[in-house]
Amino acid sequence: MHVHLDSTSPIYIQIAEWLQHQIIADRLQADEKVYSQYQLAELFNINPATAGKGLTILLEEQLLYKKRGLGMFVAVDAKDRILMKRRNETLTKMAQEIVLEAKRLLVSDEELLALIRKTQEESK
Repeated sequence: MHVHLDSTSPIYIQIAEWLQHQIIADRLQADEKVYSQYQLAELFNINPATAGKGLTILLEEQLLYKKRGLGMFVAVDAKDRILMKRRNETLTKMAQEIVLEAKRLLVSDEELLALIRKTQEESK
């Protein structure tokens, strides 16, 4: 993963999203220790404070927890919570945008569903 310095998304948000991707992909498991802010800073060549802000986001969302003197660890239900949040927020927003654009383009419901099915088949 590369941090995109020219992105409109702040670097600390990109770090938090990258860690979420690691959890979803099972590269970070429940109760497993995550990278420290210094390890993340070295990995992405960024300021440790910026990396720390990314970790803090996940801590505040209770996707990570602290063990005093040992570091931060992945919460037991982190993967399920990330998936649920993305379904409820991200996927719903994207679906709303697709439906709105389809209406603007006068695409029927049947055509839109056919396009979604075709896209699903092609991604398998």
